[in-house]
Amino acid sequence: MTGSAPDATSFELDQLDFDNRFTHQLPADPIEANAVRQVEGAAFSRVAPTPVAAPRTIAWSPELAAQLGLDAAEIESEDFAQVLAGNRVPAGAEPFAMAYGGHQFGNWAGQLGDGRAIALGEVLDVDGAHQTLQLKGAGPTPYSRTADGRAVLRSSIREFLCSEAMYHLGIPTTRALSLVTTGDQVVRDMLYDGNAAPEPGAVVCRVAPSFIRFGTFELPASRGDTALLRQLVDYTMRVDYPHAPDVQTWFREICERTARLVVDWMRVGFVHGVLNTDNMSILGLTIDYGPYGWLEDFDPGWTPNTTDARERRYRYGAQPHVAQWNLAQLAAALMPLVGDVEPLRESLEHYADVYDDCFGQMLARRLGWDTPLAGDSDLTAELFRVLTSTEIDQVIFFRRLALVDLDPDQELSDAELLAPLTEAFYRPEEVRGDIERDLVAWLRSWSERVLEGGVEDDEQRRAEMDAVNPKFVLRNWLAQEAIDLAEAGDYTRITELLDVLRRPYAEQPSREHFAQRRPEWARTRVGSSMLSCSS
Repeated sequence: MTGSAPDATSFELDQLDFDNRFTHQLPADPIEANAVRQVEGAAFSRVAPTPVAAPRTIAWSPELAAQLGLDAAEIESEDFAQVLAGNRVPAGAEPFAMAYGGHQFGNWAGQLGDGRAIALGEVLDVDGAHQTLQLKGAGPTPYSRTADGRAVLRSSIREFLCSEAMYHLGIPTTRALSLVTTGDQVVRDMLYDGNAAPEPGAVVCRVAPSFIRFGTFELPASRGDTALLRQLVDYTMRVDYPHAPDVQTWFREICERTARLVVDWMRVGFVHGVLNTDNMSILGLTIDYGPYGWLEDFDPGWTPNTTDARERRYRYGAQPHVAQWNLAQLAAALMPLVGDVEPLRESLEHYADVYDDCFGQMLARRLGWDTPLAGDSDLTAELFRVLTSTEIDQVIFFRRLALVDLDPDQELSDAELLAPLTEAFYRPEEVRGDIERDLVAWLRSWSERVLEGGVEDDEQRRAEMDAVNPKFVLRNWLAQEAIDLAEAGDYTRITELLDVLRRPYAEQPSREHFAQRRPEWARTRVGSSMLSCSS
């Protein structure tokens, strides 16, 4: 082990209650050497993290730590940094990297696997639920291909903050316990343009009940390994879906969970950026925070991923369709296990029905309509058209829409109606003529629709709208500010952002900086406007 030795009195992490079902109940790679290779007939490879030079804990999630039974004294100890950087394996842990394949950008990529993520194992939290502790950036594995298994600070900050931000938004997600710097440099070519440079390294401890993906099942299916495929399906149904009586019912629930997840992404303007099948959770969680982004102006065609800049396969507006396509690939992988494939096809159609129903209900809540009514689709379609007529910040627009006065007697002027929304306009000089007329016309129709729904308590309506329209999200430029400061040695913005994002639906009047429109400097800044898969 490198780095300073842990204090002899600070080994509380050895008291974590490990219950490693995945490694005990599924077949392991028989080769124990940590060398890149094709791994067949196995669900995982046993591999230990590679030690780093000087680990230091710079941020952690208090809520998740409490759920795992860890207190501040433990987290602030030297041993915590040693363990969560991979320098020391705690008692009871059985480190491993998972095997899986996947479709990347619509094409079968073959074996992928955990190339830089190493799970310490599964622990029981304070409620007795299983949680897998996984170190991202902990060194090479048999699935690393030509990579070094490390992660850089900038991407680790983004993953740490976004994991917790999504949790507090109420969106199913993997979590992030800690962010640890390594004291090592990692060479990366950020834009894949031949300009590789050293960057500070880091490790994020990701936490989830399971990290099984669609691609976990695709890999054995692609190889004709029906025996392993069945073992994986039986295991997942047994531990995560014990109520599902058969594969078809299980798949139907996966479709439902995925549909509801994507609706949540669309609600807050989250764009995953790389929705490959290996980045889709079997539990319906948001997983693998790479080149994600948040809509600033409302642009259904926007993707944050430079690799996707031409095709825009993973653009904001395409996410519902891509998720269904990914589910179809999972269905194809499961076909060898089912006698009747018709229920799988019906479940894919069910996905669309669930998505459409939940999306309509979600929009009704965002717009203060309580429940959908006939004719709402025309009004929402007009809203989306108007939102793309000029640059309008979608987060601010929906948040401040609650402040627009209802006008049953048509007494308010156009300027009075628009006044609460002016902060959402990136180019207010464009909100003239036809654009202004269409916005005002929509607002008057919206007001009539709210009143048609029988609103009795305007204050309650506004509170209900605020409960689904966040004021604070992890805008790319906010993350970049934290990254710039951290790379200069100042980690305070990470902690401050984490605290702000802990209450995304609250007003927090002293923190208006974090609710502002994207500043002009961030419009084309790498890391704020576009990102790559480099980390």
